[in-house]
Amino acid sequence: MFKHLLVPTDGSELSVRAAKTAIELAHTCQARIHALHVVPPFHTVSYMAEMLAATELSYTQESIARAERYLADVRDLAAKAGVACDTSYVLDDRPHQAIAQTAADKHCDLIVMASHGWRGLNRLLLGSETHKVLLKSNVPVLVCH
Repeated sequence: MFKHLLVPTDGSELSVRAAKTAIELAHTCQARIHALHVVPPFHTVSYMAEMLAATELSYTQESIARAERYLADVRDLAAKAGVACDTSYVLDDRPHQAIAQTAADKHCDLIVMASHGWRGLNRLLLGSETHKVLLKSNVPVLVCH
């Protein structure tokens, strides 16, 4: 049925559960998965350019390291289940846009994602993002909660 599943993750417990669901489905369908983490770009208004550059560099490095940890977790779960998994992260202000575009670029035929998750310090991310993905995506979306 499905051959290539996109699994957006933000590292939250709910997104890890969605990844496990995707891995089980992929195993059943003999499909592969692609895990994706969307990193929000650094934004600030500042008049101190040197301070801003150092802060942006630190933010970017930490965000990429976090993305790699989240993606490694999904990759490890998939490997234990014998499911092929590749991963990527993108910097984008609009996670829903990045998710839909990645699904198209990677030729995914299903998106499996959490109904909501966390962004930054305890801020809701995927609640509204999931709704936007449902509206934007050209492929089916399985919403897990």
